[in-house]
Amino acid sequence: MAEKVLMKGNEAIAEAAIVAGCRHYFGYPITPQTELTEYMSKRMPQINGVFLQAESEVAAINMVYGAAGAGARVMTSSSSPGISLKMEGISYIAGAELPCVIVNIVRSGPGLGGIQPAQSDYFQATKGGGHGDYRNIVLAPNSVQEMVDMTILAFDLADKYRNPVMLLGDGALGQMMEPVAFNVSEAKPVVKPWAATGLRGRTTPNIINSLHLQPEKLEQHNIHLQNKYAQVSANEVRYEELYTEDAELVLVAYGITSRIARSAMEKARNEGLKVGMLRPITLWPFPAEPLAVAAKKATAFLTLELSAGQMIEDVRLAVNGAKPVYFYGRTGGMIPSPKAVYEQIVNIFNGKEGR
Repeated sequence: MAEKVLMKGNEAIAEAAIVAGCRHYFGYPITPQTELTEYMSKRMPQINGVFLQAESEVAAINMVYGAAGAGARVMTSSSSPGISLKMEGISYIAGAELPCVIVNIVRSGPGLGGIQPAQSDYFQATKGGGHGDYRNIVLAPNSVQEMVDMTILAFDLADKYRNPVMLLGDGALGQMMEPVAFNVSEAKPVVKPWAATGLRGRTTPNIINSLHLQPEKLEQHNIHLQNKYAQVSANEVRYEELYTEDAELVLVAYGITSRIARSAMEKARNEGLKVGMLRPITLWPFPAEPLAVAAKKATAFLTLELSAGQMIEDVRLAVNGAKPVYFYGRTGGMIPSPKAVYEQIVNIFNGKEGR
C-alpha cells in the first residue's frame, strides 16, 4: 500500500497530474481553485516542466491548444467564470481532436456570483458550453482520493479518444483536506504520430486545425466526431449504485452532494425506509441505462443538486416518464444538511412531493 498523505483537493489534483505525466500547465488564478495553480508554479520547475500564468483565461486555453497539438500531456484549471472564458478554445480543441485535461472547481453564479461551492455548471460541462456539435468527457469525483484517481484517468481517456476531458469538482472538494494515496506507477509516454512535431522523416507535415471550409468535408468530420462520441458512450459510462436492488426511492446525486445524500440514505434505511442511491461518476457519458433499469423497480427518484436543477433533466430523460422524479436543490453556495435531505425523503414517503 502506498503511504497516505494529507492533501487539499486542489493540490491533490495538481500532484496527480504530475504523476500522470503532465509537464505543461497553463492557467490563471481564480478562487476557489487558485491553490492548484500555485502548487503547479512550485512543482513544475522542480521536474523540468513548464508552468505559465497566462495573461487571461483566453490565453491559457489557447496555450493548451498549442501544447496539445505538439503532443504534450497538458492541463489547465479554473473556476466557473474562468471556464466560460475558455469555452471558445475548448470548442477549437475538440474540433481539432486534441487531448487535454480541464479542471473546473465550480463556484456559485451566475455572473461573478460568489466563491462558495456549486454544481450549476452542469449544463456548461455536459452539453458542450462552446459552439458546435462537440462533447467533453466529464468526470465528477466526490472525494480528494477520487480527485487523484480521476485526474490520472482523465489523462488516459484524453489520449485514448483524442478529446478534452473535464474534471468537474466544486469549491468544497477543492478546499477540503483528506488523506490520499498515489497508487500508480510512473506514466509511460504515449506515442502520438499525429502531433505537429516537425517532419521527422515525413514528406508532409502534420497539420492541427479545426477549420473545414468545404461543407462536405466539415460534415464528414462531424460524422466522425459523433461516431467517436458514440464509442465513448458505449465504453466509458461510470457510476456507483447503493441499495438499488430493493429501493423504493432512488437518490441521484454526484460530487459533494452525493456524500450528503449517502448520509441521509443511511439514516432513512436505519428508520426502515427503502432508499437507494445512484451516483453518476461520468456526467458525460451519463449513466442513463442504469437509471432506466432502476426505474423498473423503484417507485420514485429524488435528484439532489447544488443548483436550481440541471442534472435532473438527464435523470428525467433516463427515467422517461416511468416514475416521478422529484428535486431538492440549494443555490448561491448554500449546502444542504443530511437532515434536510432526510426530511425530503420522509416527505416523499408520506406523499408530499420534494420541492
